[in-house]
Amino acid sequence: MGKTLKLANNHATNPYSPINLLKNIMTKILLVEDDDSLGYVVKDNLEQEGYEIDLQVTGKAGQKAFQQHQYDIFILDVMLPEMDGFTLAEYIRNTGSDVPIIFLTAKSLKEDRIKGLKLGADDYLTKPFSIEELILRIEAILKRTGKKTVQNINNHSLGSYTFDTKNLKLIFEEKVLELTHRESDLLEFLVLHKNETLSRDKILIAIWGDDDYFKGRSLDVFITRLRKYLSQDPSIKLSNVHGVGFRLEV
Repeated sequence: MGKTLKLANNHATNPYSPINLLKNIMTKILLVEDDDSLGYVVKDNLEQEGYEIDLQVTGKAGQKAFQQHQYDIFILDVMLPEMDGFTLAEYIRNTGSDVPIIFLTAKSLKEDRIKGLKLGADDYLTKPFSIEELILRIEAILKRTGKKTVQNINNHSLGSYTFDTKNLKLIFEEKVLELTHRESDLLEFLVLHKNETLSRDKILIAIWGDDDYFKGRSLDVFITRLRKYLSQDPSIKLSNVHGVGFRLEV
């Protein structure tokens, strides 16, 4: 199960060159697995392969993560506390999402495999399985769906800016602005939903975890800061939508 992998050295002279921007394109995977040992082994090995992994340990936590973030693949254990993998998959498909789903299960029953496939699963792995096999299944799905490079990118082009989420930097021409983690998280959320109107509640829950009054005041402060940071490019507008929330227009 445990395959030791070496990370490639991606450090180069200019991290914002086109070559490095391509290297920073990552596939984001939601892994929902309640076995701590297995979950961390899979997470560690897939991260060494260059994937970004969000590990959750209950079906409800997986559902919340799905509601708040965008993913390229879901890897779901069937037997989960609070909400099983089949129910979570059904919920995901009922929202209209066609993101690929891989089920992990300790069962080899034909009925379970059929049920998973009927729910819209793309693949099915029975425990114990090898990391190599899981990686091959993931790569086959990405190749088939063409989703290898379309979502989560560490370097976002934002008008005349480059936004480096990994290193918390906002770059405009030769100027580099160091962001706080909260500023970076908020800006990334806005960028992933650019040209959409986002409610205050949705932003607060995604970034702060709840939507109480005091966190709402903090949100206003951070929006003001980001608006100032982005003011060098007139093609970018971070506007208030009265009575609703905010909209990042590019």
